[in-house]
Amino acid sequence: MNIQLDEIIVADDKSHHLFNNEPLYTKRFLEVLKFHPPGLAAVLDETGAYHINLSGDAAYTQRYVRAFGFYSGCAAVTDGNNWFHISPTGERMYPELYNWCGNFQGGACTVRDTNDCYFHIDLHGKPLYKQKYAYVGDFKDGIAAIQNSEGLYTHIYADGIYVHNKWFYDLDIFHKGFARARDDKGWCHIDKNGQPVYPTRYKMIEPFYNGFARVEDEYGVVMLINETGKVDRILKDKIQ
Repeated sequence: MNIQLDEIIVADDKSHHLFNNEPLYTKRFLEVLKFHPPGLAAVLDETGAYHINLSGDAAYTQRYVRAFGFYSGCAAVTDGNNWFHISPTGERMYPELYNWCGNFQGGACTVRDTNDCYFHIDLHGKPLYKQKYAYVGDFKDGIAAIQNSEGLYTHIYADGIYVHNKWFYDLDIFHKGFARARDDKGWCHIDKNGQPVYPTRYKMIEPFYNGFARVEDEYGVVMLINETGKVDRILKDKIQ
């Protein structure tokens, strides 16, 4: 039977997986997560957390406190004290141990060390750059948002170099060439030079979706703007 992983869903009670609305296997678990390439899913039962194959059988003998999905051939797990990544056969990907691990995206992963500092590592568990931060997000298209010790945010490349060296009170990753950013006046969209693409500031903004973004001003007016900041239409008038 040819099974595509994206056709497998988690049952409503999260105890097993379904394919064509039928149980994929006979076993039941305390909790299951989605399947990821190479065809493994994280599960939890009375013995602990681990990964299963499409038949519902364990992929390895080790057990953990928590296990997560495979990304770039690696899965984050924790034994309750330390976090690290394992291969599909259950082997450690590197000797380093961390206080927390994210998921690999494009060969890079967010981790937190024993000093509660965040940075990115490669598939060998080595830091991608020398700096450490109060927080770092995932890379998307080679760029990530980071927070320094003063609570300000900017963007970096995978080698740690600043993309624009502009700092904000809050910051999102780039989506279709624009990132959501908050300065002392409010939210706006910026380009990859760190420059606002329009002068107006908003209470709330969403990423651009095919040329338009939903925003809300300080009076509660919800509207759509285009990529130059021009208002396209009003979705909800101001709160009386």
